[in-house]
Amino acid sequence: MSAAPDTDLPLLVLIAGPYLSGTDGDPARIAANRARLEAAALPIYERGHLPLVGEWLALPIIHAAGGREPGDAVFHAYQYPVAERLLARCDAVLRLPGASRGADMDVAKARARGLPVFHHVEELPLRPVRNQGHAA
Repeated sequence: MSAAPDTDLPLLVLIAGPYLSGTDGDPARIAANRARLEAAALPIYERGHLPLVGEWLALPIIHAAGGREPGDAVFHAYQYPVAERLLARCDAVLRLPGASRGADMDVAKARARGLPVFHHVEELPLRPVRNQGHAA
């Protein structure tokens, strides 16, 4: 693990983990994987950073390009290129547990760029936050 960038700005953190992996294309299992990715978003935000799940950006592009189901040819044509462009703008990666070729690729690319890779939300630096955005 590398040190986080020395800045007062929030980190833009890519949440990497299984999406299609281990699902055999089952929509309910894919949804469960996505829910696990998204469950990390609020804890990252509460530590003062901005979370991102790659699918939040990739899926609208895939659908606009004609993708009809997860894992089809259009999905594969855009999913990893979107992740690569996203990583060029991210400050860190949170790698969630579970086998995932895509998440492993994200980690490798992040490390090649010198970005910190965290495995637990608690490893992210705690940044003082004003106006946390708690609902009343």
